[in-house]
Amino acid sequence: MNTRIETIGDATLYLGDCMDILPTLDKVDAVITDPPYGIGFGSFNRTNRTASGKTIKANQYHTGDWDKSFSIAPFLPEFERLSATWFIWGGNYFPELWAKPSKAIVFWNKHQPCKNFSQGELAWTNIDMPARHIDFAYYGGIEGNTKALEKNHPTQKPLQVMVQCIELCKNFPQTILDPFMGSGTTGVASIQMGRKFIGIEREPKYFDIACQRIEQAVAQPRLFEDVRPKQEQTSLI
Repeated sequence: MNTRIETIGDATLYLGDCMDILPTLDKVDAVITDPPYGIGFGSFNRTNRTASGKTIKANQYHTGDWDKSFSIAPFLPEFERLSATWFIWGGNYFPELWAKPSKAIVFWNKHQPCKNFSQGELAWTNIDMPARHIDFAYYGGIEGNTKALEKNHPTQKPLQVMVQCIELCKNFPQTILDPFMGSGTTGVASIQMGRKFIGIEREPKYFDIACQRIEQAVAQPRLFEDVRPKQEQTSLI
């Protein structure tokens, strides 16, 4: 597969296999990503519902074997070379991550009303902080009691969730890498927060969507500001 590179504002986007591209990259401040979980999501059929359980729309998600199996292990050496800060969604599916010392876990509470679906998702991170949670109602195509914007990718994270991931990084990363970019939500969040972004995606369809979304983000005023702790002077007495 030939690599295609697009530069859009402070974003550099690669169409290609990240196993080929990662070794060519310089260090970044954070790896923030939502890789395939290896749970066969491509074969799922879902029905979107409101928080009260009323059916809104039957939605046939993209089919295929893209999520039939996946291991994070082959990518970890490059992650270690590239950055000391990792934020990886679906971490509970990757035993290679749980073998690494970390005191933090992040739980995203989706407010999912259907008890046969997960109430949220877990992210593994090596950020030195207590366990955290992100509270944002979103499941299927629903935010709260209203229909969300159409998804561009079957496992697309909400923009607000990815913004909070960046805010949780204690090193205030200025350059963020997402090696499983999908439709580019991490990139949109990064650009809207005034960060540089590097994204990699192997599917041309989603790569083109990511380019379009990030172009729109570059053209818009910043929507999200840095949330930095206030400097406090401590007494020496």
